[in-house]
Amino acid sequence: MPTPYQTHIGSFTRKSTFFWAAVGATVGLANLWQFPYLASLHGGGLFILLYLGCLLLVTLPLMTTEAVIGRHARHGIVLAMDGLIRSAKRSRAWMAVGRLSILGAFLVLSFTAVFGAIALAYVFYGAVGRFSGVGHAEATGILAALVSDPREFRVFMGWHGFFLVMVLWVSGQGVVGGLERAFRIVVPGTLMLMLALFGLAAWYGRIDGAMSQILEMHPQDLTWGSLSAALFHAFYTLGLGMGVWAVLGAYTTPNTQLKRSILAVVLMDTLVAILAGLMIFAMATQGSAFDGERGFSLLFVSLPVSLAELPASQFVIATVFLMVVMIVWSTALALLEPVVGWFREWTGAPRGLSVLLVGLVVWLAGLASLFSFNLWSQYRLGGATVFRWLELLTGGLMIPLVSILIALFTGWCLTRNLSKSMLGKTPGLFGTIWFWVMRLVLPLVVAYIGIHYTAGSLVNMCDTGSEALWCEPGPGLVLQEQNGTPPQIIETGSAGVVDDGAGEGAGELLPAEQATENKPDLPQSLPQNAPKDGDILYHSV
Repeated sequence: MPTPYQTHIGSFTRKSTFFWAAVGATVGLANLWQFPYLASLHGGGLFILLYLGCLLLVTLPLMTTEAVIGRHARHGIVLAMDGLIRSAKRSRAWMAVGRLSILGAFLVLSFTAVFGAIALAYVFYGAVGRFSGVGHAEATGILAALVSDPREFRVFMGWHGFFLVMVLWVSGQGVVGGLERAFRIVVPGTLMLMLALFGLAAWYGRIDGAMSQILEMHPQDLTWGSLSAALFHAFYTLGLGMGVWAVLGAYTTPNTQLKRSILAVVLMDTLVAILAGLMIFAMATQGSAFDGERGFSLLFVSLPVSLAELPASQFVIATVFLMVVMIVWSTALALLEPVVGWFREWTGAPRGLSVLLVGLVVWLAGLASLFSFNLWSQYRLGGATVFRWLELLTGGLMIPLVSILIALFTGWCLTRNLSKSMLGKTPGLFGTIWFWVMRLVLPLVVAYIGIHYTAGSLVNMCDTGSEALWCEPGPGLVLQEQNGTPPQIIETGSAGVVDDGAGEGAGELLPAEQATENKPDLPQSLPQNAPKDGDILYHSV
């Protein structure tokens, strides 16, 4: 077995591959099923500017840090952290950072593949005309038959296995022959397909209404909740805290301009989110007003119903969900790589065997999420299925914790010379901002995100009638979902001070019993056991 720092897990051959791989890792389902909803509720173009500011000032420094850690060590996150800990002569307890990030990537990949399976099935469903002439009820029945019917779980398992085979086959070809080639073909192909579908939406859809809701400035809709929503979306959509950026940084060529490439990725992610938002809004909404849909109901019910009205709808639906499959496929490849890289560096096993073994465990772990929607749907702990607990464990605890620890370690444990050496040549202002953001800003902001995500998700589980301890709030406590952010526990007192969620300012006085009356009217036709729209699966990408 090779000793540490003698392993070589691979590298790209072209400097632009890092850009394409990073775009593939960051552009995910949240761009399709969450961004249009948030932008329309929080000021349109003003929300986009706010979101871009959160990306540049908060998440860009963390993305840069993870990538330069990997490039500096030329290893995955575990051995890279080991080297930095030795160089800085710090406690070995910091090794938990790398190990938690690998575990987080593994768990997120396990349920990401489940969503990829649904999208893959929809490609074939669209091609054979399953959605021709269907309404909301029929489309809901199709989704329920695939996802929630305990009698048909083997069919769902088949699609799940099919999707994972696609991912493992590419990864097994190697870093150059598999990953690099796939990212350089699949990601540009996805963007071209998205542009073509945007043109179709502009021709047949309601593009004027989409542009009005998403691009025009609506200052009356901008609240403090908008900042929270922008922070959540900026943090959870970029694959942070899972070792992805470290392994991609380790694969970069020596002449790759890393910081410039990361900035380009941030801007591209924002552009894709806008483009996807306009496309989805124009295709999937009825009339000229946004109906508040997001998540499962938007992507797997409303979208195929609306597309079924177009000429050549079979081809259009199959093409749209082919684009969705390509998005999830590239994300799954990026999530798999840090796990495979860690396994190879730990065991010295060849890549083919490593991919096979890791893929088998990912498949088994994914069955826990898959069965949560059908066979195990009645088994709940604290009002939540296995899938919901996995999602909460990764999104509410592990990913924020890893991000906080990376920020604290680089900001407080590394010497300034080592930090500058890792960061490389950079304008003095950027270096100063990066240093203080990592030291002070990021730990506080990410702690806020993680705590609110966890607290809101726990309370949201009480909707199932759970008798868990956290489901017994005292008098005057209500659960309020604040415009696309995870639900918050809000003390109402006697008057009931809550955010009405309608974009008319926070802190309005409402009776506690009216706390839910001002939320958007969301369709209530989802299969009973499918993930609900309130389960914000940002990083399931």
